[in-house]
Amino acid sequence: MKKAVLLFFIFVSLNGVLAETSQPVDIQSAIPQSISFTDCTKMYNLNKEVLFFLTLEAINANKYMANEIQTNNGYIIFTAAKSRYLASIAGIDKDNSILKITPCNNLYYFRKEILNSIYNYIDLNRNKELK
Repeated sequence: MKKAVLLFFIFVSLNGVLAETSQPVDIQSAIPQSISFTDCTKMYNLNKEVLFFLTLEAINANKYMANEIQTNNGYIIFTAAKSRYLASIAGIDKDNSILKITPCNNLYYFRKEILNSIYNYIDLNRNKELK
């Protein structure tokens, strides 16, 4: 029993260290490329509210600028690499939701690291307690 408790505390402390040490991605040095629409959408087994706030945290952690936040409709407009993007969150059912990040100008030629940095942050912090 003591070993299980000790392992649990080690896991929790390492999880907190990994979540806090995730560095923002330098998107200025990344090369733009053609992005498919399917790469812009990702399903999560999180409810809509949790995914919304994790997406907002990911945008802030990666030092993107949030221009407009609409909690009622579930979308965030943010600026990254001198372009504006729309992150919209829709609930599928009570335990699943979908995140869609699309460019506001409908030109799907941009840095894929913008998507990956947000997806990675959410994946790393999905079990974190929201405050």
